[in-house]
Amino acid sequence: MELPPNLFKAAVARGGPQYGIWAGFGTGYAAELCATAGYDWMVIDGEHAPNTVPSILAQLQAVAPYTTAPVVRAVNDDPALIKQLLDVGAQSLMVPMVETAEQARALVRAMRYSPHGMRGVGGALVRASRWGDVADYMARAHEELCLIVQVETQLGVENVEAIAAVEGVDAVFVGPMDLSAALGFPGEPNHPDVQRHIEHAIQATLAANKACGILAPLEDDARRYAALGCHFIAVALDIILLRQAAVDTLARYRSDTLPTEPSAGY
Repeated sequence: MELPPNLFKAAVARGGPQYGIWAGFGTGYAAELCATAGYDWMVIDGEHAPNTVPSILAQLQAVAPYTTAPVVRAVNDDPALIKQLLDVGAQSLMVPMVETAEQARALVRAMRYSPHGMRGVGGALVRASRWGDVADYMARAHEELCLIVQVETQLGVENVEAIAAVEGVDAVFVGPMDLSAALGFPGEPNHPDVQRHIEHAIQATLAANKACGILAPLEDDARRYAALGCHFIAVALDIILLRQAAVDTLARYRSDTLPTEPSAGY
């Protein structure tokens, strides 16, 4: 069979903002429900959600029939974990807390087979090769893989030009909440100092001809980042959507319950 196409990578390359949802429940059932809503892409969160490799696999399988393209966020930059996530079929991988070009180059090596990298060979044991049925998988796998590095610290923003310039890095994703904390304004992604760093990261990424993404649950923020040129924007988080709906529904009937306030992050 043919190498499965990476729908997320293709959509981002076409340009125009792609709108996504964050999947934090850690179950295939919830991820499939979100996929039916029609978002362009979805983050299956392995950093802050209660996920393991098997639960990420279940979510990849659950959303496979839908047009929502999955992006898997790893918990860290461990090459052994990256190998496992790629082997179960993750094609778009987001890695948090990338701060240097050297770290970015190491991630590229972790995602590629020898002689261009160090990814271990699973051969016919892995879902990514459709258990050996994809012709020339080892030679062609990189064509449909997408590496998204997260820039979310002051050091990361200082090095964003060098990070974005690394061959094999396909996109930079700005993390406003972590960046706000790193700059001394925790929970204030719209603080002017934080916004200056965010805009610099976006501009530097675009200057390197790489795709740029960001988290923006508030509509005004999402529209501003789209106007700045962001290619993919996460505008919803499943857990927050459920909690807001649950609290707001109860608030209609009980005077001791207040409706929720919209959050700029998570």
